[in-house]
Amino acid sequence: MTLTIAGLQHDGVSGDVDANLAILADAAREAAARGARILVTPEMFVTGYNIGERLAPLATEELFDRVAEIAADTGIAVVAGLPEPLPGGGLANALVIVDSDGTELLRYRKTHLFGDLDRGLFEAGDALPRAIDIDGVRVSVLICYDVEFPETVRAAALDGADVVIVPTAQMEPYAHIAERLIPVRAWENQVHVIYVNRVGTEDDLTYVGRSSIVSPEAEILASLDSTTTGLLIATIDPEVTKRAREENPYLRDRRPELY
Repeated sequence: MTLTIAGLQHDGVSGDVDANLAILADAAREAAARGARILVTPEMFVTGYNIGERLAPLATEELFDRVAEIAADTGIAVVAGLPEPLPGGGLANALVIVDSDGTELLRYRKTHLFGDLDRGLFEAGDALPRAIDIDGVRVSVLICYDVEFPETVRAAALDGADVVIVPTAQMEPYAHIAERLIPVRAWENQVHVIYVNRVGTEDDLTYVGRSSIVSPEAEILASLDSTTTGLLIATIDPEVTKRAREENPYLRDRRPELY
């Protein structure tokens, strides 16, 4: 089995949930028509990311229900970045995976918060996700800054992931993360990495785009530039992951007792 995944690189509309969900629904229909099984949004796409005090009133459980409705209506699974209200108060920078029938498969809360922006808005998650099976392909997820820690992608690879999906809101001056670090993460763990970024500006942030889908051999399977909005699509083949781990045996040759 293989799994075709689309990423939506977009600027969204800061603070406008209805507009962002309409963009998501249109992209879902296009991705499904182009043969994708899953559509991935950037980090915090449903509400906007750098929107300060406007965020809290928008963060409701209804957001998850509305994403599920889009997935069911368009017949494609969705990985959406959005805020999650926490039971004890506060918010998590989260993502949800919803299957094509509207069933929620996984929620994940960003575990590594970046700078004052993240720490001023969110509570950190306290657990990395387990990989889940979608059509015979092992799928794991991280959010933005999470992927910059080698341990997170390594944990996903050790859990058998074929692909790590990373919604992000990477901004200037960190284009080198998108350009150079993401292929390294794929290569050193023999895993596909799907890195889906925002473009445009949001308050004082300028996003760098450069979304990509990278193979376990660090080959760029699909990418977009720093300004284009639209879809990037590639097919994930578990046999490629398996072959890469045979040819480049980092996981087998590790000596964790030394670390």
